[in-house]
Amino acid sequence: MRSVLASLISAALCLGSGVAHAQISGDAVKIGVLNDQSGLYADFGGTGSVLAARMAAEDFGGTVLGKPIQILSADHQNKVDLASATARQWIDVEGVDAFADLTNSAVALAIQNLTKERNRIALFSGPATTRLTNEDCSPNGFHWTFDTYSQAIGSARAILQEGGKEWFLLVADYAFGHQMAADLTAEVTSKGGKVVGQVRHPTGSSDFSSFLLQAQGSKAPIIGLANGGLDTVNAVKQASEFGITDGGQKLVGLVIVITDVHAMGLKGARGLIATTAYYWDRDDASRAFAKRFEAQTNRKPGMVQAGVYSSVMHYLKAVQAAGTDEAKAVAAKMREMPVDDFFAKGAKIREDGRLIHDMYLVEVKSEKESKGPWDYYKILRTIPGDQAALPLSESKCPLVKK
Repeated sequence: MRSVLASLISAALCLGSGVAHAQISGDAVKIGVLNDQSGLYADFGGTGSVLAARMAAEDFGGTVLGKPIQILSADHQNKVDLASATARQWIDVEGVDAFADLTNSAVALAIQNLTKERNRIALFSGPATTRLTNEDCSPNGFHWTFDTYSQAIGSARAILQEGGKEWFLLVADYAFGHQMAADLTAEVTSKGGKVVGQVRHPTGSSDFSSFLLQAQGSKAPIIGLANGGLDTVNAVKQASEFGITDGGQKLVGLVIVITDVHAMGLKGARGLIATTAYYWDRDDASRAFAKRFEAQTNRKPGMVQAGVYSSVMHYLKAVQAAGTDEAKAVAAKMREMPVDDFFAKGAKIREDGRLIHDMYLVEVKSEKESKGPWDYYKILRTIPGDQAALPLSESKCPLVKK
C-alpha cells in the first residue's frame, strides 16, 4: 500500500449567526495538494506547495463559513494511475473539495477530467499544458500560474527581437514538452525565425551528452529547453561543462523556477533567459511572502508555490462569498471575483479558466552581479497578461462564446 501523506490545519469552529445557513459538505472544507514530492519536480512545487497552501489557509483564518479548513497532501510520483487513484480516494473517503498544484501535465489532464465528472474544483499551478484551458477545459478547472504559451511567447519574442532567429530544441518526451515545442515553433516561425531541429529526451535523464551534442552540432544560436525540473538543471549544468554557452550558443529555459537556478549555480546559469510569473524580490509584497516562506523552508519560493498560495486563497474567498463549498457555485464566484494579491495584481479569470496576469522576462545574473543568496534574476521586462495567454479567438474551449 502506498502511503498518503496528510497534513491537517484546522481551527475551532466559529458558528456565528451570519453563517448558520451555510452549506459545507462533511463539516469541513478540504483541499488536497497533489504533486511530485520525491522525483523530477520535487523542487518545482513539492512540499513547498503544501506549505504555501497551509499558509493561505492560516492567513484566511483557519476556518471558512464557520468550518475548519483542512489541507491534505500526497506524492503522485509523476504516475497518472497513482494520482488518479489518490484523487478518487480523497473524493470518496476524505470528501476533498478541491485539488491544488497538480504538477505534471499528464496528471493534470487526468484530474481535470475527474473533477469535472465528480464536481470538484481543480487549481492548477504546476502543470504547463494549454489543453487545460483549451480543448480539455472545464467549468471547474482553473489554470493559475503559467502554461506552455506564456513561457514560449515570453521568451521567444524577446529572443527574436534581439535577432535570435534560429533555434534548436531539447524536448521532454511527454505531453508538456510536446506542447511547449509546438507553441515555441509556432511563435518562432510566425516571426520569421526557424527551428532547425529538435531532439526528444526521456524524463528523468541524468546524461544529456548525446542530446547536447546534437544541439551543439546544429550551430543554432539559440538552444531552447522545453523541459523542466531536474531535466532542465542537468541539461544546463552539462551544457556549461561542454562549453556550449562559451562557444556562443545561448540557452533559453522555457520553464524555470528559482530553485532550479539555485541548483545550477550562477556560474553555470548566468545569462539564462526565462519567463516567470513571480520573483521574490520584485516588490515589497513579494518580499514579505518570501520572507515568511523562507523562515520555514530556508529557501525562497518559486512561482509554482506562490501560485498555489494565491489560488487557494482565492478559492477560499469564493467559498465564503458563495456560502457553500458546492463546486459549481464556487467556480462561478471564482470567475466573478478579481484576484489582487502579491502574485497577481488586478487579475481576472477568463471564461476558459485561465487567470490573466502579468509575466516577467528575466535573465540570470552573473556571480559578480548577484548581491547575495537568492539574488538571481534581473527583470528585463513585464509581459502584460493579455499577451501571455492564448487569445480567446484561437481557443478550442467549448466554454468560450464566439
